Order: sequence, then C-alpha cells, then structure tokens
Amino acid sequence: MERLNEEQIEQALQKLSNWKRVDEKWIQRKYRFKNYLAGVRFVHDIANYSENIQHHPFISIDYKVVTVKLSSWQAKGLTDLDIEMAAHFDEVYENGEK
Repeated sequence: MERLNEEQIEQALQKLSNWKRVDEKWIQRKYRFKNYLAGVRFVHDIANYSENIQHHPFISIDYKVVTVKLSSWQAKGLTDLDIEMAAHFDEVYENGEK
C-alpha cells in the first residue's frame, strides 16, 4: 500500500460526502441514525466488511451517532484502500436503515 500525496487526498475528499481530514493522517465521518440499534447494525455491517478485507477502522458509537476514522498504519497515512472503504461505508449507510 502506497501513501497518497496531498493532491490525491484533496481530490478524493471532494468525491466523498461528509468525510473530513483529521491530524493529517486520518479521514473521519460521523453517521447519524434514528435510534441506537440502527447505528449498531451499521457498525456490524462495516465491521464484517473490514474484517473480510483485513483493514480495520476506528469506530465509536455514541448513542445515535457512529464515528468512523480511517488510516493505514503500514503506509503511515491515507491510501487508496482508505478512500475505497470510506466510499463503501457511505454506500452501506445510504442503502441501510437510518
């Protein structure tokens, strides 16, 4: 996995909805749900996906808000895989129960 440069990161963030850069090596998004269990089901879905591809995000559940942070430890920053995962998580959210 190769780390993305600044220009690549900026271009990727323009295509992602509601993802923000944090501390120069993370991207983060907060997903809001109508209730706690809808958020937990979302976490279950993205956790299974993450386990299958062996790339694990930081996930926190705060009642009806799920926060996801992505970065690649081996690359010491963001990679294409992080961007692909963010897009996949957005798709899961858009097609799921909010």
